[in-house]
Amino acid sequence: MCAIGLSPSAPETNFKDFSHKSTKSNSEEATVLRHPWKYNRVTEIFFVFNTVQKIRCRVGFPVLCGMLTDWWRAEAEGSMVKHQPLQVYEKQIFVSFVTGIYGCRWKRYQRCQDDSSKWECTWFVILCCSFLLLLFWTYFWLVAQNDFNEFNLAVYNLTGEWRDETIPILASTTVGFSYITFLVILAFFHISLGQQLNLYWIHKIGVLATLLTTISGVVSVDDIWGEEWGIILISLQSTAPFLHIGALAAFTAIGWLVAAYVVRRERSTFQMMVLLIYIGILVALYLAPLTFTCPCIMDRHTLQTRPEIMGRRGAPMLAPENTMVSFNRALQHGARSLEADVTVSVDGIPFLMRDRTFRRTTDISKVFPARQYEDASFFNWTEIRSLNAGLWFLERDPYWTVETLTARDRSRIGNQTVCSLLEMLRLAARANRSVLLNIRRPPPEHPRHRSWFMDTLWAIQKAGISHNRVRTVTWTPDTDRGRVRGFQQTADEKLSLEEIRQRGITSLTLHYSKASLQDIQEYLANNVSVTVYPVNEPWLYSILWCSGVPSVSSDAPQVLRKVPYPIWLMSQNAYSFIWITSDIVSVIIVLGIFSFQNYHMIRWKMSGMQNYNPEQIMLSTVVRRPSRDVNIMKEKLIFSEINNGMGMNEELSLYPENGYARYSHRGLTRSSHHIASDWQNSDMALISQL
Repeated sequence: MCAIGLSPSAPETNFKDFSHKSTKSNSEEATVLRHPWKYNRVTEIFFVFNTVQKIRCRVGFPVLCGMLTDWWRAEAEGSMVKHQPLQVYEKQIFVSFVTGIYGCRWKRYQRCQDDSSKWECTWFVILCCSFLLLLFWTYFWLVAQNDFNEFNLAVYNLTGEWRDETIPILASTTVGFSYITFLVILAFFHISLGQQLNLYWIHKIGVLATLLTTISGVVSVDDIWGEEWGIILISLQSTAPFLHIGALAAFTAIGWLVAAYVVRRERSTFQMMVLLIYIGILVALYLAPLTFTCPCIMDRHTLQTRPEIMGRRGAPMLAPENTMVSFNRALQHGARSLEADVTVSVDGIPFLMRDRTFRRTTDISKVFPARQYEDASFFNWTEIRSLNAGLWFLERDPYWTVETLTARDRSRIGNQTVCSLLEMLRLAARANRSVLLNIRRPPPEHPRHRSWFMDTLWAIQKAGISHNRVRTVTWTPDTDRGRVRGFQQTADEKLSLEEIRQRGITSLTLHYSKASLQDIQEYLANNVSVTVYPVNEPWLYSILWCSGVPSVSSDAPQVLRKVPYPIWLMSQNAYSFIWITSDIVSVIIVLGIFSFQNYHMIRWKMSGMQNYNPEQIMLSTVVRRPSRDVNIMKEKLIFSEINNGMGMNEELSLYPENGYARYSHRGLTRSSHHIASDWQNSDMALISQL
């Protein structure tokens, strides 16, 4: 039963039979009655006279005189309740904190231990679903950091404006996940403490807003960047063993709540469903490692050499992409080769540019505002050379690294122009590094549409770089490949071994989402070199290292340089031991939890105790003033305590011992039964003023 805690402004008095003086035996055992308020002389006198008036109206004047005589005799003998504080409720700060934040129930009388309503259970399910969705969403953005630059580029191609869209997404995701996680923890505390779930209406609005925002974000990312979802499965090759242990620990702990729900209640079909679902999830978690494919679970003696790092457009996180400063930075941070995007100008000069226009990486909007949307290949070299290719990096700070630059570095970056292929090749030749060229063929209406490969060959030959150090990509159509001899032909798509031999390809440049462990091993076994891109995070670099990839292309060579060894490496025997041990420990803990809960329940039933706590009584949170219903409920509470707590062989007494009201194991007198019966049968109890 939900009821409300009695107000401190209405003190409770123990009732005695005023027409018969009660005597106490020193050999009889007494028990202290707990009261949630304190006594003082003023409230006692006020209560006595108020009660006297009501008794006079109900039992008559003669009986009243007898009661008053006994009362004054007891006062004279010093047997009346002493005017000192009685025992009060212990403060439940933690419970108040939990129920207050979750449901705005800060007061004791507002709390309830009844079963939660179906409506609140529905909100609990919505809250849990929001948590799981946000957990998935947060994990996705954590592992997608490897491709933040690709996401911003996709948004730029869609909107035409360059902005770092990951900042608001990460901020909102962090706030939403923290908020929902906090509410979920509070909800589980409610369940463990036996409190009724009652999510505050403001939180309900917040949960719905967070859920709808997350769903809209998932839909938008799927539309703009749908191919990125594959990184989740790839990341599990590195995180699955650790996520498994975390999930196992979480569900083992949830076993406490499941056991309490199943053991301490009457058996029902729904309870059995909950138990079976819980056991099914646990069994699935116990066997989950059988499905894991983790390259880093291997013998450390079979680990291949460290993959070479290729500076993808130089070091674009430290300097503007495809500029001389960027390539120099890549070489300084240990890049063994350089990758660049090549476009041919209208007058046949190959230059480095990733985009089809100059809008993003130059100041063309100031120099040639009328031509800023024109294809970059339709500019001549003189016009291209007049553009600044470094100021945009200082102004937009796309990787939040400008503050780390010195004044000299900023000056050099601010004076950068569009880099020609010849300049980059000469730098690679001096450093004795190899290069990978992604060559974009000009459109059909371009004057160099047919001679674009000859223009590129001219630059390569003029740079004086060895042909075996140059790899070219996108030499299309395939008929043109026969005209280019002495170079390593590379394809940027996944091909079969037969197609590779027919097309004369010696190496592949694959996106990490297309390079499975089995494919990599098959290519390497047939002497086909594989380069994987883009690899910017240590966890992905470690996976590819364990997979045997010989080289990776990275936008962050300065980050991968600090990874001298895979993040984690474990033998199969060691992981099997950890897996089996964690499963056994989980089984023991779960069995112990259910055994403890069952033992506790058996003791509770054998002791004859009842799951009744008069401290957790609540009528209504909106009641602020004494009312007839409140008084009646208080009356019922006291008589329920008399009937259930003391039984038929106990007697209430106001004769104190050590200053506290006590009751003794004696039969209730006839007069006290008579008065109690009169009170219960009347429409207004004598204690309605409590």
